[in-house]
Amino acid sequence: MYTTALLLVAFVPLLTSAAFVCPPKNGQYADPIQCDKYYVCQDGVATEHLCEDGLVFDQFKRSSHKCDHMHNVDCEDRTELQPPQGNAECPRRNGIFEHSDPSQCHKFVDCIDGQPKHNVCPPGLHFNDATGVCTWEAAVGRTGCVREEFLEDGFTCPKLTPAEAIQEPHPRYPHPTDCQKFYVCLNGVTPREQNCDLGEVFNTNSKQCDLPENVAECVDWYQDHPALTANSSTPKSNTRSNSGRV
Repeated sequence: MYTTALLLVAFVPLLTSAAFVCPPKNGQYADPIQCDKYYVCQDGVATEHLCEDGLVFDQFKRSSHKCDHMHNVDCEDRTELQPPQGNAECPRRNGIFEHSDPSQCHKFVDCIDGQPKHNVCPPGLHFNDATGVCTWEAAVGRTGCVREEFLEDGFTCPKLTPAEAIQEPHPRYPHPTDCQKFYVCLNGVTPREQNCDLGEVFNTNSKQCDLPENVAECVDWYQDHPALTANSSTPKSNTRSNSGRV
């Protein structure tokens, strides 16, 4: 019962601690054993507090809110923590964690109050759980990693060199059969299918949506479209437009 009560009132005074001896100066002070526990001392009286689950106390932080992510704080010998209150995707309610699938080394989860936000490292990098950031694959040393991601139509993002990834972090590629569609590879890895507006086609050279007359292989893409009145007299090309409109 006592432990349950502690977990429900993070950042609220839990009890007046007779065991902790306050320094002469009023302020916030770390517990000597538990990294997410601290004391607020006022006129020599210590009141015990807990950081929110997943955060730990940083006595050197200048702001009045001194709880921070574990990766940002050196707990030294203060190794104990409150019991975790996480879920399937968030080991604790707050923090940055590896993806639940250990083969997805390039993915990580940013958890805020138990709500996961999924992120992807740039090409050539893996998530480093020790530091909470993406690091070169060789430096992280994780094994069994699988990075390829596929769409239902089988498209997977082409592999990029580190230089290519810096130059174009979210590259675009033409759809093989539909001039109006194209693919975006988020961080060069995660594929997403996108559509140009009606009346436009994807220009492979500019990698932008454009008018059909500016894209040779798609010049007659809309010539039979019922919603458009303009017809092109240009013969159908032998590339994407031959496959028909979706």
